[in-house]
Amino acid sequence: MKQSIITAFLSKTQDRFSEYQKPTALRERLETVKKINGVTGVEIVFPYETEEASLTKALMQEMGLEFAAVNANIKKETKWVPGALSRPDADLRKGAVQLIKDAKDYAIAVGAPLVTVCPLSDGYDNLFQVDYKKGWSNMIDAFAEAADYKPEMPLFVEYKINETRVNCFLDSCAKTIVFLKEVQNAATGITIDFGHSLLAKENPAEVLAMCERSNMDYYLHTNDNDWQFDWDLIGGSRNFLHTVEFFFYAKEFGYDKYFTADASPRIFDMVGFFTEHAEMNMAIWNIVENLDRDKYRRLMHEEKHMDLMKLVRQEIYRL
Repeated sequence: MKQSIITAFLSKTQDRFSEYQKPTALRERLETVKKINGVTGVEIVFPYETEEASLTKALMQEMGLEFAAVNANIKKETKWVPGALSRPDADLRKGAVQLIKDAKDYAIAVGAPLVTVCPLSDGYDNLFQVDYKKGWSNMIDAFAEAADYKPEMPLFVEYKINETRVNCFLDSCAKTIVFLKEVQNAATGITIDFGHSLLAKENPAEVLAMCERSNMDYYLHTNDNDWQFDWDLIGGSRNFLHTVEFFFYAKEFGYDKYFTADASPRIFDMVGFFTEHAEMNMAIWNIVENLDRDKYRRLMHEEKHMDLMKLVRQEIYRL
């Protein structure tokens, strides 16, 4: 199991009410990662926390860390707050596409395996606010253009049901699969955030199976929440069995990318928070490693439901 952290959470964060932690430079963030046992990679946000590519690459090598992904942030600038890829204004869409292309160039230069983008501002707050068909079409065309650019660098898209819009266009895995089918580029995939899946009232493990069935590549973010808000809590702290099943299917399907912590320490000690997150993930992964997955699959196929529940009680909950 390879674990990484989104480096933006290793600095100051804020919500509508307060600010948390202190601002840090990239070197300080990477030095923090080095203190967290079991974490060997980072997802870095482009262009707002990146340095010149050669400097960043050298810094990563100095720290002995790997890139899990480069995150192209197309929602931060004021001009993209109402949307980026779906907007009627072609120049605004062009600027967002160019940022993704630049992120691809950067990822190639530093040796990252993929670029991911989360178009949270693309959607709507009010009814009769946007032309749904046109907005959907704009997003498909814009993302397809970005995907076609240097296709040797895969481009992944992350969905979320809401925030920053009341309704995000890409609000579920199923809709994102349809979206990428329309994009028609094999060098694309879905960034599956465990917490976003819960918010969409999905079963995260089932989402993996949907992607496998649809021949969609995927990249995984780990965290937890209460199904009501994207709290970005320590993985497995609220939804233990869902996390076990999520890892079970990741193992079953041979997932070999990073499991990246999209989690926020807020008021907690930063190193302690991410250490517990990584330790919890590894502990659950070790449970999955020791399960007889052939037995579980056989009992599923035979519909031996209570036999399965007995195994879950004894082997997973250990009761």
